[in-house]
Amino acid sequence: MAIRTKDDALELLRSALDEVGVTWEPAATDPYTLVASLPGSRKLATTCALRVGEHTLSVNAFVIRRPDENHEAVYRWLLERNTRLFGVAYAVDRLGDVYLAGRVPLDALTPDVVDRLLGTVLESADEPFNTLLELGFATAIRREWEWRTKRGESTRNLEAFAHLAGPAASEPRPQEDGRPVAGTDGTA
Repeated sequence: MAIRTKDDALELLRSALDEVGVTWEPAATDPYTLVASLPGSRKLATTCALRVGEHTLSVNAFVIRRPDENHEAVYRWLLERNTRLFGVAYAVDRLGDVYLAGRVPLDALTPDVVDRLLGTVLESADEPFNTLLELGFATAIRREWEWRTKRGESTRNLEAFAHLAGPAASEPRPQEDGRPVAGTDGTA
């Protein structure tokens, strides 16, 4: 399909998203923007806005909020990866939140390019998610682990960060029905 108009590009984009099984919906305020949800394994989902302009398809996807700490290391980590990405790059907004942003010329738009672009977005938001959280939020993760442990709450969704909580956190705790066995976690 030769892209001649914005409407042609929008139709190609809709068709390509449907073809690869990506859930999407039109943006409420702009008929030329589609909002896609890319399911992940580390990050539950990555929301990706795809806007058809006069000459380009713009992509914008949220990765993580502004890191609480270790900003230089987080931003350096992101910048070192930018040269490996297709069609997008890591970017920081005025608040310090991290996004993937990019543009592809409409005359280069094909279903394969859409698929590759979405694959790059998903891989670049999902694969490094735990690393980025560890770099930018280690103190908060430690506090959360400690708080949950003291209350006997589950730390299951923090298991990837057990090494941050100290040696005791890395040891498996006896559990029944997903709950710690009384007396084995330091509580009565």
